[in-house]
Amino acid sequence: MTSAELRKAFIDFFVKNQHTSVHSSPVVPMNDPTLLFTNAGMVQFKDTFLGQEQRDYTRATSVQRCIRAGGKHNDLENVGYTARHHTFFEMLGNFSFGDYFKREAIQFAWKFLTEELKLPEEKLWVTVFEEDQEAEDIWLKEMGVSAERFSRCGAKDNFWSMGDTGPCGPCSEIFYDHGADVAGGPPGSPDEDGDRYIEIWNLVFMQFDRSADGTLTPLPKPSVDTGMGLERLAAVMQGVHNNYDIDLFQALVKKASELTGEKDLSNSSLRVISDHIRSCAFTITDGVLPSNEGRGYVLRRIIRRAIRHGYKLGQSQPFFHQLVQTLVEQMGEAYPELAKEQGNVERVLKMEEERFAETLENGMKLLEDYIAEMDGTVIDGDMAFKLYDTYGFPIDLTADVARERNLTVDEAGFGEAMEAQRERARSASNFGAAGNARIEFDGSTQFIGYQQDEADASIIAIFVDGQSVQSINEGQDAVVLLDQTPFYAESGGQTGDCGSLTEGMHSFHVDDTQKQGSLFLHYGKATAGTVAVGQKVHAKIDITKRRDCERNHSATHLLHSALRTVLGSHVNQKGSLVRYDRLRFDFAHFEPITSEQLREVERLVNQEIMNNTPVTISEMAIEDAKARGAMALFGEKYGDVVRVVDMGDFSVELCGGTHVNSVGDIGPFRILSESGIASGVRRIEAITGEAAWKVIYEEEDALLNIADVVKSDKAQVENKVNQLMADYKSLEKELKALQAKLASSQGDDLANAAIKVGDVNVLAAKMEGADRNMLRETADKLKDKLEPAVLVLAAVDGDNIALVAGVSKAVTGTYKAGELVNHVAQQVGGKGGGRPDMAQAGGNDPSKLEEALASVKAWVEAK
Repeated sequence: MTSAELRKAFIDFFVKNQHTSVHSSPVVPMNDPTLLFTNAGMVQFKDTFLGQEQRDYTRATSVQRCIRAGGKHNDLENVGYTARHHTFFEMLGNFSFGDYFKREAIQFAWKFLTEELKLPEEKLWVTVFEEDQEAEDIWLKEMGVSAERFSRCGAKDNFWSMGDTGPCGPCSEIFYDHGADVAGGPPGSPDEDGDRYIEIWNLVFMQFDRSADGTLTPLPKPSVDTGMGLERLAAVMQGVHNNYDIDLFQALVKKASELTGEKDLSNSSLRVISDHIRSCAFTITDGVLPSNEGRGYVLRRIIRRAIRHGYKLGQSQPFFHQLVQTLVEQMGEAYPELAKEQGNVERVLKMEEERFAETLENGMKLLEDYIAEMDGTVIDGDMAFKLYDTYGFPIDLTADVARERNLTVDEAGFGEAMEAQRERARSASNFGAAGNARIEFDGSTQFIGYQQDEADASIIAIFVDGQSVQSINEGQDAVVLLDQTPFYAESGGQTGDCGSLTEGMHSFHVDDTQKQGSLFLHYGKATAGTVAVGQKVHAKIDITKRRDCERNHSATHLLHSALRTVLGSHVNQKGSLVRYDRLRFDFAHFEPITSEQLREVERLVNQEIMNNTPVTISEMAIEDAKARGAMALFGEKYGDVVRVVDMGDFSVELCGGTHVNSVGDIGPFRILSESGIASGVRRIEAITGEAAWKVIYEEEDALLNIADVVKSDKAQVENKVNQLMADYKSLEKELKALQAKLASSQGDDLANAAIKVGDVNVLAAKMEGADRNMLRETADKLKDKLEPAVLVLAAVDGDNIALVAGVSKAVTGTYKAGELVNHVAQQVGGKGGGRPDMAQAGGNDPSKLEEALASVKAWVEAK
């Protein structure tokens, strides 16, 4: 059976057994900070297992794309050296959410393997957790599995958990026996690490939730999570022992062979490359770009590892991105999102290859030279750090090279060097700043700012320098807490509201609003009278600034959508700042945006503003929001009920900020700048409303002023400026020709002024109307004309002196131009230097120039 046929057979079997087929989730887990990547099929069902999320089905089946290349589950180091380790793999799974449990899970697995796939029972070996008597009885007494092909194992092998915390429980594993001609013993035996018995399916019986302190709490409903690696199962069904020999990999291995010129298809480097293109392509497809932190750093490590293996095979040109087409041919039907993002994936990989090519060559040369001369078998930690810090070599790349040469790396020394650098960075960036002190108060604030701009409220607490006080007087800074507030607290990039709290002659000006848990903290100063706990006040936001913030926040949503339309769906928000006077939006993108693209983004946003689509805001279940296509931010944690901001068909996002009623309220939208702020991250700054009109008027005024200066009307100003620039360049060219002629004329006269000192022609003179370029050109000509020659030429412009010294090549062994020009410059208040045959300097005391030039003869004689 092909891999595609196996995927279909698995899903069809469980759908026939009342399971809902669920498409693979991204390799970047949504709303789960505990995981770097999706590493198992159950990740997308984690909250369901915990009872925190309800689905409209209790049985599910999926083929989940997984990555194990970072964090607790990391197979990167083994890829290329074993038959079954991969950074990317597909996990076939069936799940029960409080529906069936151990008995049915075991029955389904056995029936699929022995009846659907017709695997011989005598080729299968079963294990259970050593304390799980229930599972053992089902296998031996009910399913009739032979006790000779059965073993109990400890928690290390048969108690499964997704991470350090979360759902977990005992498991039962099914192994395939590859035959007596393969070394290795059955699971649980002393030689179990051999390759004869290979685990193909793990049935996890989810009974507990493990907390951070290790406590196991029974789950509300015992459930089932199973996982079977498609690649391992395909190897069994296709009669091969190595995963890289299955159909999925062979096409990639052959393409890598074609691109690198390596003919041996069993070469481990070809296998590394074919594995890594899968993890890299799917990671980019799901919104990650190469960077120096987090998931982006892991992606960059994998890409560079693949490039290094290509380099090892003799391929120094970009090649890795050319494997994407073959991958799409193999997996695009199962994962349409991969096919959709093919062009973007290829561009990102090619740019990363081009960026790394030169540093790889330089770094490899340095490492090879070091290895050739080193004593012992351990690469020094400082050397490994130098490769990382200077050439961008991840430590695992150095370790990879070391492993191929039977060497090791001093990773402890590397860690010490890395920590020393971090400490230097911390010291360099420590400006003594301190954040706001945490407020200790048992209470909460009701936010009513979505509906109201002002409201009556009661002061429930006041804090000065983190300490609770009962009142403050005029002029005192403080933090005021209210029982309810219309003030929006800084969140989601939108800055906090400012405004006032008043009661008769007493008032407090709010400069900023922050949130701490369920408390809204109003930072500001008492501006009149006394402000006290228990006081009734009228809370009123600065409506003008709030409205401007709303314009900018709504425009940010439109900008995000427009960027995805123009640049591609890989664009994802990486940060934002929404103020009353401007907006800033950071997003994932791999190259600078062209002026044409930027103009199209601006046009799309303004076009949508002119459509004046109503902005609708609703609260709904997170799953309903996802079904509507609402954009969510990777890494953000959302509750069961979310706030969805809908701007027609153009933009639907999860957002807790404040917004305009209709997008037409935004007014004109103007992009001010676009720049790169980190690897793979770009930044756009923009303005809206009155601020945008102000910039438009200023640009209009500047255009009118230019038209006035060049004596043109506004419509023709561009043509007039182009004409003037052409005239300027023509005149500049004529001027240089005249200067050259003048220099040549002066050079002839100056040559006649040279004197003989021994066998050398010596010249020290001032040129009228010359600049530094003329001095150099004249000096070059005179060196040839007066050979052998030592000369100094000077030009004066106000108080500034330019000096150029020249020595013909025949006498540079005796006279150095750098020493000569410095000798003259020091006498006129300057200094300089340069090559032995040509050097330049400056000075600021023209009154001493004649005397300084006259000293050249004596300087030559002294030599």
